[in-house]
Amino acid sequence: MPKPDRLFRLLSAFRMLPQPVTAARLAEEMGVSERTLYRDIQSLRAGGALIDGEAGAGYTLTEDPALPPQMFTRLEVEALVLGLAEVAQSGDAMLARAAAEAQGKIIATLPDRVQRQAIHAVSRSYRFEPRNPAPPHLHLLREAAWEERAVDLAYRDTSGRMTARRIWPLGTVFLDREVQVLAFCCLRQDFRRFKVLQMTDVTLADESFRPRRVPLLRAFLEKLRGARLAASA
Repeated sequence: MPKPDRLFRLLSAFRMLPQPVTAARLAEEMGVSERTLYRDIQSLRAGGALIDGEAGAGYTLTEDPALPPQMFTRLEVEALVLGLAEVAQSGDAMLARAAAEAQGKIIATLPDRVQRQAIHAVSRSYRFEPRNPAPPHLHLLREAAWEERAVDLAYRDTSGRMTARRIWPLGTVFLDREVQVLAFCCLRQDFRRFKVLQMTDVTLADESFRPRRVPLLRAFLEKLRGARLAASA
């Protein structure tokens, strides 16, 4: 592979992989030796790319106007347009607006030929049965998860009983017909999936659970995967 193509691929790998990313992982992704990988990182740095880190510690790419623009294949354009259209149909009003704005920004930066592919994409998304409108507190829950802030709420459980809860919101899941919040429930001292439409009186609490969101979310997802495997055994 010509070196310029390899450097573009390396930039894409940086953008795709969780950072900091080790040289070994980058070399595996690129299909080159670590020695070649180190030389390519130096070439990117010489070209203006802001790459922090060193061998053995992992590398982090800081996006900068000096970097070459990203280019998308026709299939990648289809995936972006389809994914953003699904967000526009399935998310709350703020996410839908963000999806439209993101698509506009992406298309505006593309060459004319690729812009036409995005505007006239082959793939489309349509829901015959729209999901119930998301309540206003979905945005608050999403922000609380990012900020790692506890949330107080009233919740109607499966038996119809209302209980006061304090939760640590870890993430949201958009299912076919509803939106759920993955959270650690302080009342039950365990992980729970809360239906957003069954919440009322949702308010931010002063309590912070930083920096526990990511490890808690990983543990919750691992628990869910284990339950699915046990059910299918």
